Amino acid sequence: MNLWVSTRNAHKAEEIAHILGSTCKIKTLLDLPEFPEIDENGDSYRANAELKARALWEKVKEPVFADDSGLEVDALAGRPGIHSARFSGPDANHPRNIAKLLSELADLPVHKRTARFRCVIVYIDKQGVAHEFVGTVDGYIGFECLGSGGFGYDPVFMLPDRDCSVAQLAAQEKNAISHRARAVEKLKAFLQL
Repeated sequence: MNLWVSTRNAHKAEEIAHILGSTCKIKTLLDLPEFPEIDENGDSYRANAELKARALWEKVKEPVFADDSGLEVDALAGRPGIHSARFSGPDANHPRNIAKLLSELADLPVHKRTARFRCVIVYIDKQGVAHEFVGTVDGYIGFECLGSGGFGYDPVFMLPDRDCSVAQLAAQEKNAISHRARAVEKLKAFLQL
């Protein structure tokens, strides 16, 4: 079956294809060069994912999915959440976002720095019906950047059961335990692949 993924990120598509296996032919926005950018102005992960999935479904009328994800820090009442990519403002980048996060948590001891990565996938079937799948990874925010792998908040997101940051994992290991991988595994079970 064809399965469209609303992304232009070839690495993300490859990771998804690896999880879903060979029974799915993954197609992406790279196969539709004229497809417009989608404004992610929803108020939740699901809303943003559904905006991206629905726009693509309207174009191809085949099964599609999109995801939205972010970092939720308990001491910050779930922030940065859906604003993870723009946490440090309009000129946000990964180093600025991490600096702001560490600054806001500066006075907190390790047991008050709990956090999770959350990914929400919205899959829209051939009939246009939306289904939601959620994956999370729990950890805590460290006190400094550790490791050079990954991206985003990975250097400060600590995995207590592995005693390292996500950025210290090999790419293959990270992909196996990531919040997106966990959500995609639920989609795979739903599709009975």
